[in-house]
Amino acid sequence: MTRKIALALAAALLPLSATAASEPRTIVGVAEPYKTGAFDPAADPTMAIDAALAAAKISGKRVLLVMGTNNCHDSAWLANLIATDRFEPVRARYEIVYADIGMPHVAGRGKHPEVPERFGFRIKGTPTVAVLDADGHVLNRKAAPKWRNAASRSDDAIYDELIG
Repeated sequence: MTRKIALALAAALLPLSATAASEPRTIVGVAEPYKTGAFDPAADPTMAIDAALAAAKISGKRVLLVMGTNNCHDSAWLANLIATDRFEPVRARYEIVYADIGMPHVAGRGKHPEVPERFGFRIKGTPTVAVLDADGHVLNRKAAPKWRNAASRSDDAIYDELIG
């Protein structure tokens, strides 16, 4: 009898969870959280990285290198989230570079392959987020590629990982 009730309850809740899962997430103050212009396609990411590393040596900060593209919903979500008031401590902690590398995991859609190569990455998805020390050493090699699901992560989990 208990099993029948549990199955009936699960069946009744299934449509609710499917609806909730299909609803788009929002970011307070961001009209279109899955769209961004943070990854400037005209910018030279190598120059931006070098400038951030030089600034990090002076400021004592680390560099947050976000390798992504404007056309990637996970890249856009992360860039928009970092720009919010809540993430001001993250912005204060890092010199941040948004490097437009296209979608190198999709044949023919990659850009600036020298960026991931410089830091020893083979891009499997965007964004790939590297934390660098002021000398350009990657401090989160195993975690960096796991950001390609940024739009599916909770805001709290993202905050905690970047501040942690």
